[in-house]
This record gives sequence, structure tokens and C-alpha cells, in this order.
Amino acid sequence: MNIYEIHDIAPLIRDNAYVGRGIVIGKTEDGKKAVSAYFIMGRSANSRNRIFTEKDGAVFTEPFDASKVEDPSLIIYAAVRQVENRLIVTNGDQTDTVAEGIKAGKTFSGALESRCFEPDAPNFTPRISGMLTFADGDFTYEMSILKSIDAEGGDCARYTFAYPAKAGLGHFIHTYVCDGNPIPTFQGEPERVSVPDSIDAFTNDLWGALNEDNKISLWVRYTDLSTGEYETRLINKYN
Repeated sequence: MNIYEIHDIAPLIRDNAYVGRGIVIGKTEDGKKAVSAYFIMGRSANSRNRIFTEKDGAVFTEPFDASKVEDPSLIIYAAVRQVENRLIVTNGDQTDTVAEGIKAGKTFSGALESRCFEPDAPNFTPRISGMLTFADGDFTYEMSILKSIDAEGGDCARYTFAYPAKAGLGHFIHTYVCDGNPIPTFQGEPERVSVPDSIDAFTNDLWGALNEDNKISLWVRYTDLSTGEYETRLINKYN
């Protein structure tokens, strides 16, 4: 087993019905751009009734049909926010927790100390988060997963991973291993994935590999490290 192998992302998720929500962060092969991506999947009608919208650089989950919303508490949130030189990407309202923490002088992991996994027994969906910190024409990034330490939701296990940005390398973390009842939680370190120079190639590979029945929305951003300008791709299945 080669622990330093870098995988194409599509084969990691193709033929897997449910990896849940996922975050990818990395740097393009040419070393010129920072890459961040977030996707959501859903099995229930309530979870599937969502779209991504982008407003002033922030990304939000919103109902596709507001009349069909059953419980907005865990499915409607700001998924992406920019705070100073940081870009925050998460799978829940902890986006705002991290943003407020950074403004108050806390670290990424310190800001997340007040949060734990989602209260959706028996799955206890992990909270996954990522943050890119831009400085001096480059960036570093951190990723976090907060998950139940046992099948009963007895306490929270906290894992934080910190990375220097390396050309062609990204890291991929997602909420679940695969479908199930309860759904098995993601295990181990974020997966090492390749990051192409083309935003369209990456977006198409990722969206095309996600399960057709369960995929909902995908957001991808490529940020030019020399100028700070960025390109975005946003796909909504139900829009």
C-alpha cells in the first residue's frame, strides 16, 4: 500500500451510492490556483429539496420549494464564507461559528471547540469543515471532522488536519463511508486526490461521479494566487 498515492477523485466516489457531503481543498498542478469544492447529497425528500445560491462570494443552501420544507435546522445554512484572508467551507452552520471565532482571534480548531456532530440519531452525522488561509501569494489549509465517539452519541471525537499547499495535491473529506442504516461515518485521514488545472474538468469529473439519485448540488472555486480573483462553478440538480 502506497500511503503517498494521489488518487483521481472520480473513482473514489463512483459506484458509491452515498458519501454524503464532501469538501475538497488543494492546489492546481501548475501551482497557480487554490481549489475548494463542496457538494451535498440527500436520501430524504427534505434533504433533496435544496439548491446552492451564491451571494457576494458566500454560498448558501436554500429550499428549492419552500412549501415542502419539513425541518430546516440541519439543511439550511451558509456553506462558504470569506473572512479577511480566510475562506471557510463547512457542511453546516458551523461555518458561522468558525467565521465569528476567527473575527474574535480564535484558531480554526479553537473556534470549533463549541461544536460537535449533528443531533440526528442514529446517524450522528459528522460536522466536516475546511479553511484556507491566504498569505504571500500562497496558502495553507486545515480540515476538521467532529464525530461521535460511539454508536450512542455519547461524546464528540475531534480531528484536525493541517496542510501546506502542494501543486497537484488536494485532500477530500466526506461525512460517510457509504450508504447504510445507520450510515457509517467517515474514517481516517482526508483522502489524497489530484487537482487538475481546469476548473471545468474537475467540476465535470466530480459531478459526473456522484450517484445520480442522491446528488443535489456542487460548488467549485478556483482562486488565482497572484491576483486573488476567482472562478466559480455551481450546479444544482433541482434547479
